[in-house]
Amino acid sequence: MADLNTRISDFVWKNLDERHFQGKKDPFWESLRKTGTEIWLDTGDMNEAEANWSAEMSALTTNNTSINDEIQKGIYDVFISEAKHLVRELPFEDRVREMSFIVNARHGLRLASKFGGLVSVELHTDTAHDIKGIEYYGRRLHEICPEHFVIKVPFTPEGLIGARRLKDSGVKINFTLEFSARQNILVTLVSRPDYLNVFLGRIGDFVMNNKLGDGSGIGEMAVIASQNWVTAFSSKNPWQTKLIAASLRHYNQLNLLAGTDVFTIPPSVAKAAKQNLKTEFSSRMHENYEINTYQSAKEAHIEKFWRIDDGILNLAERLSSRVPASASELIEIAHEEKCGDLFPSLSREEKSFIVSDGKIPVFSRWAQKIKEGKIAPDTLLTLAGLASFTSDQKQLDERILSIISI
Repeated sequence: MADLNTRISDFVWKNLDERHFQGKKDPFWESLRKTGTEIWLDTGDMNEAEANWSAEMSALTTNNTSINDEIQKGIYDVFISEAKHLVRELPFEDRVREMSFIVNARHGLRLASKFGGLVSVELHTDTAHDIKGIEYYGRRLHEICPEHFVIKVPFTPEGLIGARRLKDSGVKINFTLEFSARQNILVTLVSRPDYLNVFLGRIGDFVMNNKLGDGSGIGEMAVIASQNWVTAFSSKNPWQTKLIAASLRHYNQLNLLAGTDVFTIPPSVAKAAKQNLKTEFSSRMHENYEINTYQSAKEAHIEKFWRIDDGILNLAERLSSRVPASASELIEIAHEEKCGDLFPSLSREEKSFIVSDGKIPVFSRWAQKIKEGKIAPDTLLTLAGLASFTSDQKQLDERILSIISI
């Protein structure tokens, strides 16, 4: 297997001829950088990235959705066809996952070669609940390009354990699909990643779409609370764990959240920000934004996005002192510490609701369970995000399969 991994790595690097793109300095982005915020472009599209890249930007981030978008354009069809001989000896069920790995690595290398920054690359969604799979593919991606690749691991019990093992072995980690300060305290102390996230746009969408409020302020408060807690607890790590404000929806969020460790900015938001904002940013990490909720949110526990209680602090400290060997053990400890709503048990019907609702869950389906403390809004959004990525991964896999089966 080691020989196969070497041949795959060599193939991924073969004939890599991207011309380096040198971004120009831009006073607008320079002003934002002076607040302490790193600027990442949230795109895997080479043309979009080139149109928006500036000297102040330091990374690009991809995910299962963005890689699927690239695959569906057909730009990797020939590459996949040329690579299929490498996986011929593998069991049939492993071939598509391996080919997805190959394409993901190749696209990440193209981005790194062209723009010269970090590239955040995501694992196949099949590994989300597989500690050994997280370790195996995470290490292999790291070994292909240790200078530039940051490995995304999702918020699952297995992800918390797998990410810690990768980090302890020297792999750069971007822990993803978090929506609250309490999730990020857990990630900071247990997994100790280089980066973690708040997907703030989806928080606002959840509140607004479900008529729990107008959606304003809540995502911003989740970011600010996370930033302050992560900064404090990160001091216990041998390095700084940095918070990413992700899923930006509106250009004004750059102003409202200036001073966050990292922004991952979609090209459309970056373009709109330059057109509409002044070049005068200052840190807003001590703001206390007003959150407008309706009576319908009375028992929705949306405070879970930013508020911290003793239970989560006890859980984080307990897990960090001895990281469990299995997901089941981690879940059991979470329930013992009265944090079971982070890792709920779902029926088959409930799992189907998560898939069918898409990225934004329908609150009415979960209102009683939330009221009873059996699940929480941040958990719902994490589960929905993973399900959405899984759906896009399936589309990607189907295209790969159609090519390698010829």
